[in-house]
Amino acid sequence: MIKRRDCFKYLFSSALGLFAAVSKSSFMAVAATKEAKKRSQAQLLTQIGEKYLNEGQASEALESWQAATEIYRQLGYQEGIIGTLINQNLALQALGLNHLACDTLVEALKLDADAKICTISSQQSTESLTKPLITAIDKQKHLPVNLFAWHNLGDVLRLIGKLDESKVVLTKTLSIARQMPSINTSEILLSLANTEEAIYQQARNKYYEVEEPDFKNEIVVLIQQQALNSLEVYQQVFQVSTNSPITQLKSQLHHLSLLINFEKWLTAELNSGNQQLIEIRNQIQQQIQPSVDKVVKNSSAFSHFSATQLVYAKLNFAQSLSQIPEEQLRLLALEYGQSALQTAKSTSNLRIKSYSLGTLGKLQPEKSEAYFVEALNLAQSVHAKDIAYQWQYKLGNLYKNQGRTEEALQMYKAAIDNLAQIRDSILSSNTDIQFFFQTEVEPVYRDYMKLLLKDSKANLQEVIQTNERLQIAQLENFLKCGKLNLVALNEIQNLNSASGVIHIIDLDDTIEVILQSQDRSLHHHSVEEKLVKEYVSNLVRKLQEAQLVSTNVRQIILPSQALYEQLIAPISSYLPASGTLIFILDKSFQSIPMSILYDGEKYLIERYSIAATLGSRIRSPKPLSKNRFKALIAALAKPSPSMLDRNAPKGIRPLLQAKEELKDVQAQTQSSLALLDEKFTSRRLKQEISKNNFPIVHISTHGQFSSDPLKTVLLAYEKVINIREFDKLLKGNVQTDADAIELLVLSACQTAKGNKRSALGMAGVAAQAGARTTIATLWLVDADSTALLMEEFYKNLKNGITKAEALRLAQVTLMKNPKYAHHYYWAPFLLVGSWL
Repeated sequence: MIKRRDCFKYLFSSALGLFAAVSKSSFMAVAATKEAKKRSQAQLLTQIGEKYLNEGQASEALESWQAATEIYRQLGYQEGIIGTLINQNLALQALGLNHLACDTLVEALKLDADAKICTISSQQSTESLTKPLITAIDKQKHLPVNLFAWHNLGDVLRLIGKLDESKVVLTKTLSIARQMPSINTSEILLSLANTEEAIYQQARNKYYEVEEPDFKNEIVVLIQQQALNSLEVYQQVFQVSTNSPITQLKSQLHHLSLLINFEKWLTAELNSGNQQLIEIRNQIQQQIQPSVDKVVKNSSAFSHFSATQLVYAKLNFAQSLSQIPEEQLRLLALEYGQSALQTAKSTSNLRIKSYSLGTLGKLQPEKSEAYFVEALNLAQSVHAKDIAYQWQYKLGNLYKNQGRTEEALQMYKAAIDNLAQIRDSILSSNTDIQFFFQTEVEPVYRDYMKLLLKDSKANLQEVIQTNERLQIAQLENFLKCGKLNLVALNEIQNLNSASGVIHIIDLDDTIEVILQSQDRSLHHHSVEEKLVKEYVSNLVRKLQEAQLVSTNVRQIILPSQALYEQLIAPISSYLPASGTLIFILDKSFQSIPMSILYDGEKYLIERYSIAATLGSRIRSPKPLSKNRFKALIAALAKPSPSMLDRNAPKGIRPLLQAKEELKDVQAQTQSSLALLDEKFTSRRLKQEISKNNFPIVHISTHGQFSSDPLKTVLLAYEKVINIREFDKLLKGNVQTDADAIELLVLSACQTAKGNKRSALGMAGVAAQAGARTTIATLWLVDADSTALLMEEFYKNLKNGITKAEALRLAQVTLMKNPKYAHHYYWAPFLLVGSWL
């Protein structure tokens, strides 16, 4: 989702782009010919489109420009065609149809439509696209209208998340434009600065999603570099735009906003203990007040903006000022916010009126309810769900604090419904520009669940459904993919084959446990966070230690027993003595194999087979029939080029025993195809899955589960395969649920140290691979014990035992073997998805 400040940027630049397009009347000049009348008509339609766009009527603007384009096509006037297509792109941007806007510019520039310039693809490297783009720019005539089209393409590529491509296009366009004295390069430079800032924001968002300390440190360095790069380019814009007060003001507003944003991040990082940043934080702080002064000094430039531009510009400035803890600046922020509202009221654009009112609600807490209510009504009247959910969430918090629980619940639920619809729209068209998840989305769901559970007669089914929606949203956000084709557990007919479904939900102050029994009855238990979190942290830390095999068993049993007593014991009377338990785990609980919870006598795995799902949703469960033991087996046993990849797990060694594991699995399955070492390439894997239907795919290679999807990987021989590539690599010919991979086994994988959400990566692999059931390991396990476990597992499957029970029996076999009794050997195996 585009943040409001970014929304201001694109409306701001698109409106100016429109003026530039219209002002370039030379390419639409009326010639004294028999075609003059049609050209005049096209010019008039162009001007009408401009008027519509400025008034917030983007659909009408688009229709006017489409009509103008058609006239220019009839006339064969190429510059007119290009100019009006550029304008169509601006209207499409205003409608949020950025991919269509990009396609329109591809048409204007006569680029290869099959090059997939506007398509986000995990299979497409940045280099494979940037080189052809540079070549295309060089080949074209360097006419002003063509450069203007390339400039717009650079902007749209930024909006659809193709930041590297945007940077390349804008950098090349700027270089050419600087050689043409007739072109004002300051706007192109400003767009380049915006792209640099977008790369900074992308890195900052990733910083909040990635957990592992080593990976996080890499992002800290990138954030600093990108922030400083962006600030420098904004300074350059200011210096070269001396004859353009509007461009100067835009660069100053962006510069100030970025300074404040960067300073807040630096302060938070300092407070977390990173004292190396103190000098740069002090330097940034010293620049904030001078940056404010520059905007105030240049405030006369606001008068040059159109009404829509003016509203977003003033609100942008007001929000920046409101974040500086000085009373005088707070009053100035309020003054600019009120001025923006007055301008918005003078237009027919209800969207900017809503945004102005909502912004004032944030600036004036004492009057916020009235502002938010009016802002919400206006947003709903124009179906602006991306704005409406913000005001609904604000009102939900307000009503909750006032004790108006029912009204608060209604607002939270409405906000979640709007978020779901916004995400559906975004995910269907854009795989990279998504929500700032932890700050804008997750709190809405969690606050709603907290309030629901305060009621002594809480609607537990609503809590479950809300948690389910949150977990799926998290998985889709992690994968940066489209909507996942998964089935809610409550919709599954054979759910009764499970003994119970246990939801463990982390709501910060409390841990909520909800059991759905075989008879569909619900049982709820709440635990104070302080009684659980320390045990969770200690256990995760122990399990992720490199020398786990040497750890005293008591150090694992003690926290395991404490967690059992707090989480499972209170609901144990509602459970049968045996069967299958399905866990839906939240946050840090995802890195703990529930099999090791200990009741003082036995581990949970000794009584129950265990499956994990994310968000209560899986592919429709189905047992593996005896005649479907055809397997594709891939193994990497010797050193390979992929081990040198920067995203490969650190310190890995060849899996010498993988060759034996391949032979063992081959002996247990039917009609198997084996790919060993050099034969195990990503291309060969894709080819074989595409042309054959393998119900079982067993991969024995180094892998890593991380909170960073680019580091959630498997190693083929020639390259690292990251999780986003699984969609096309392993799904192969999976078109329907019946074609799904029945069982995907990932042997020799491990969790990156510091990752507390291992199951998120595993569930992501399963979803991207189209697998009904995935079995993987949380840490790298001994080869001999793994071979023994896999032999037992496949034997059990061939005897008609369900996947979860087959795994349980294999784990118990290891546990009972004195040689492999330590948790290190039998505990890391996790089954995600269908338990049947």
